[in-house]
Amino acid sequence: MKKITKATVKSFIRKNEGKIYVKVQSSFDGMVDGIRFIEDQFEIAEKETVNTDHTFGIKGAWFVGHSRDYCRAYEDQNFVGYYIHNACGSFYLTTKK
Repeated sequence: MKKITKATVKSFIRKNEGKIYVKVQSSFDGMVDGIRFIEDQFEIAEKETVNTDHTFGIKGAWFVGHSRDYCRAYEDQNFVGYYIHNACGSFYLTTKK
């Protein structure tokens, strides 16, 4: 099995532009100075124009970089893509099967 890297995820985003679904599982919350878990559903990804170095243009995604993003393949009955987690939270980037 091939290792999943930041380049793998960037390529996935580029190839599936407009068809990506995002599900945020947790995110950093400054009010509690830590991670807060979120009950969220898969939603079509919205474009992000701020901090594109860390979001890769996807609202809800946040990559910290410097080899501190951990990625794995994800697949369920309806979606296929990647699960990413880091110090700022965790999220899924997928497409419909």
